[in-house]
Amino acid sequence: MPVPLVSLSKLEGGKDPLVTIKTAEQIELMRQAGRISAKALRKTGELVRPGISTLELDRFADNLIRMEGARPAFLGYGGFRGSICASVNDQIVHGTPDAEVRLQEGDIISIDTGAVLGGWYGDNAATFAVGQITAEAQRLLDVTEQSMWAGIAAALPGNHLGDIGYAIQSMAEAAGFGVVREYVGHGIGQDMHEDPNVPNFGRRGKGLRLKKGMVLAIEPMINAGGSETCGPFEDGWIIYTADHSLSAHFERTVAIGPDGPEILTKE
Repeated sequence: MPVPLVSLSKLEGGKDPLVTIKTAEQIELMRQAGRISAKALRKTGELVRPGISTLELDRFADNLIRMEGARPAFLGYGGFRGSICASVNDQIVHGTPDAEVRLQEGDIISIDTGAVLGGWYGDNAATFAVGQITAEAQRLLDVTEQSMWAGIAAALPGNHLGDIGYAIQSMAEAAGFGVVREYVGHGIGQDMHEDPNVPNFGRRGKGLRLKKGMVLAIEPMINAGGSETCGPFEDGWIIYTADHSLSAHFERTVAIGPDGPEILTKE
């Protein structure tokens, strides 16, 4: 679940953000929460089809997370009323599940799931096709996922936050897409949102130096059109593309290991 860029510490310059370093034992606890979050994302994504409502997807994910012994991380967070974020088409993030929102052939939907187990968080997201989608929509999904993996590959001890952002930004913009700047990834642990900010843009060698034991939610939000956003409006949550172009979102929770990144949100 992304955060507004201004909600945590500064990206560059000034005082370093207060980043918690996790022990191997704590990372293992996060891996268990991540496994549940990953399962919820995969299984909920398998239900995506024309005609299903975003509230039905939400209820399925809520039940699965609870059956696994965890609790949904998003439900009640800041007043959020869903257990997943379900963002359709030009909704970038924070889509609120709704019985009246039924998916249609050709839509895309970004699903963000989070689970808390033993006080530790797992957080991940993916964007799914609803039936047959256009070639350009599929290219947006592919590039966004590829940019996430490029960012993760840059999450090496000794690198900087700017290296992650640069890897994501350069891939997405080379494809002609816009990189959302107002919402970013984040640190994660015993709180869903911790320092540092993890932007999807940046300069190589700039920003906080990455250290073993940091855990980050790396989550590019990429628009088919411009990078500008608008909202939230009446519901107080949903963020849209300003030009109403499609938007895709992929996310993994990643630990900085001694030899490179370790994905914690996997089954």
